[in-house]
Amino acid sequence: MIKFYNTLTRKKEEFRPLKDNEVGIYTCGPTVYDYAHLGNLRTYIFSDVLRRTLELAGLKVKQVMNITDVGHLTSDEDTGEDKIEKGARREKKTPQEIADFYTRVFLSDLKKLNIKVPKLLPKATDHIKEMIVMIEKIEKNGYAYQTRDGVYFDTAKLKNYGQLSRQKMDLERRARVKKIKGKKSPHDFALWLKAVGKHQNHLLVWDSPWGRGFPGWHIECSAMSEKYLGSEFDIHTGGVDHIPIHHENEIAQSAAANSKIPAKFWLHSEFLLMDKEKMAKSQGNFLTLPHLEEKGFDPLDYRFLVLTNHYRSPMLFDWQKMEEAEKAFDFLKNSIERIKTRTTKKRKLPIHFRENLKNIKKEIKKYFFDDLNISLVLNKLFILAHYINDPAKYFSPDDKEKIISVYEEADRILGLKLIDKSVVPERIEIFAKERQKARLEHNFKKSDIIRKKIEESGYIIEDLKNNKYRIIKK
Repeated sequence: MIKFYNTLTRKKEEFRPLKDNEVGIYTCGPTVYDYAHLGNLRTYIFSDVLRRTLELAGLKVKQVMNITDVGHLTSDEDTGEDKIEKGARREKKTPQEIADFYTRVFLSDLKKLNIKVPKLLPKATDHIKEMIVMIEKIEKNGYAYQTRDGVYFDTAKLKNYGQLSRQKMDLERRARVKKIKGKKSPHDFALWLKAVGKHQNHLLVWDSPWGRGFPGWHIECSAMSEKYLGSEFDIHTGGVDHIPIHHENEIAQSAAANSKIPAKFWLHSEFLLMDKEKMAKSQGNFLTLPHLEEKGFDPLDYRFLVLTNHYRSPMLFDWQKMEEAEKAFDFLKNSIERIKTRTTKKRKLPIHFRENLKNIKKEIKKYFFDDLNISLVLNKLFILAHYINDPAKYFSPDDKEKIISVYEEADRILGLKLIDKSVVPERIEIFAKERQKARLEHNFKKSDIIRKKIEESGYIIEDLKNNKYRIIKK
């Protein structure tokens, strides 16, 4: 049984796909005007683990992730400038050049983090026609009105507006939202913005029944999720910052157009905090994957750190936590490498431990299926790692195979590349043999020089009993 916490109902529920053995997931993708920060990437690691968990359960997953390349203004309240144009002005490039560059960077980040890239990555600018059709349906059904500068959704007409965030439509938001002439309520939001007034020089505009202009941010996700997954699908994911506005408005648009809430389950990843503040570009306190790499960390070190925190809990980031994660991750990987090369004896593991291995596999799967409880999975893997690192214990080839299979199955979801199947380069093998020869000849100065060369190349050499050694990737 798989259970997820559904933001829509505020409770953990059993997950059953709408179609037999097939799951549709819509993942809110990036606005490609700048580098994705570590908080953004935490959300995509979460959605990747979700996808892998469903696949482990034997389900075929159809995942869609949008690429926002128009319409996302610097304020979620329909004010400010288009973020893509902001990036274009900052770097003196065209909006297309900005969107293409940061899309490539984003996909490179996903690859470094071993995140499975969805096959469907629709761009907002390629789906203007679908957005216009949906806005026309919303307008026809009586949920939209025109002003001098755009077409707005009339939230007062929708009975259950606010059901996802459960926010009260009170004076607090009215007080902080800049008034836009013609808007009936501060809760109403743009479906289409006309190229007039402050937007008259907008660089990305299209013809529409309401005049030349461009779509609001929220309509793209409603239109593209419907095109690729249908008017009803299984799961919608994103960060918790999407709950009060973006996802609330997606639900409103789909309900107004199709009389349906688009997704059955709404899953949200919590904030990444730095100095107790939310990591965000608008706050100026954000770090990117290249920042970690400059400090000498592997991107998978960050993935490991993310997985030690439950996706629904705020995660605190600092450099000390990164260093601790790197050490713990290295311990786990090196433990697996050691068991692969451990001297064997005919004696097998105690029967009770072989039974424990079976139970560990079951428990790991249970934790994955219980709202992605990854930290408990890692705890089990570390307990096993400490056991197999005990130098007093010996393992038969069959025992080692059983132990390694526990890590292999868990890593299908963790995506940490725990089992290193790469071949040690021939150059490193030659260095290792030369070093071993120097050691046997008691030429320790030469052996130390060679050892440093091996380490500089990204490998560690460990000396074993009986003049043997093993090579481990750093």
